[in-house]
Amino acid sequence: MAEYQENNSRWYPEHPWVGVGAVVIKDGRLLMVKRGNEPNQGKWSIPGGAIELGEMLQEAAVREVLEECSIQIEIERILDAAQNIIRDEKGRVKFHFVLVDFIGRYVRGEAKARSDAEECRWVPLKEVESMDTTAALREMLKRHKII
Repeated sequence: MAEYQENNSRWYPEHPWVGVGAVVIKDGRLLMVKRGNEPNQGKWSIPGGAIELGEMLQEAAVREVLEECSIQIEIERILDAAQNIIRDEKGRVKFHFVLVDFIGRYVRGEAKARSDAEECRWVPLKEVESMDTTAALREMLKRHKII
């Protein structure tokens, strides 16, 4: 783990990172990915990741879904904004992400895990709550009456 921290400035950052996520529903199923990297490695989430310098938030969401799931989407609107701050045992900020989640409309493609996603699949909405996700994602999906 120490090697990862030394080589990735997202850990113990000098400033918050900005990330995006996309809630994409098709035929009563939510597009979900199993995270391949920390934070929350191994947990199920919506596709997303960090924006790149000069990239618009919506462009980042479209790119991340394509990179992680091989799915093309169009952004409809902003759904939610939140932050994720993780501190180490000494109270230092180990990870700080500001997250903007969008509603995306499926355009085309077959769900195939790529990039930093271990798995990706369409999950029936009634099954999402029982999956191993973060509490924050589950709460956000409930707050917006997605699950």
